[in-house]
Formats: sequence, structure tokens, C-alpha cells
Amino acid sequence: MGTIFIVFAVIILFYINALTNSLCIQKEIPAERQPKVFRFINVMITILLVSSYVELLYT
Repeated sequence: MGTIFIVFAVIILFYINALTNSLCIQKEIPAERQPKVFRFINVMITILLVSSYVELLYT
């Protein structure tokens, strides 16, 4: 089950990054701010995925 969750998490991260890129293009976010946007969103999604995994482990 852990392997399936990890594969699923990687797919989600790639998809979220594609959506973030679309957001940056649509909202015309300057290139110097884009790394901060990507970092913030990736950290938040990673926290969400880790907490989901921990919840699955202990239920």
C-alpha cells in the first residue's frame, strides 16, 4: 500500500506543478517570484500528502 501511495503522491505533485505553471502564466506572475510560488505550493502539498499517509497508517 505504501508503494501505491508514493506513486500516487508523485503523480499528484507533477500535476500540481503543471497547474501552478498555468497559474503563473495566466496571472502573469514575474519570473523572479515564480520560484517562491512553486516552493510554497510544493511544501503545502507535501505536508498534505504526508499527513494523509500518516492518517492511513494509523487508521
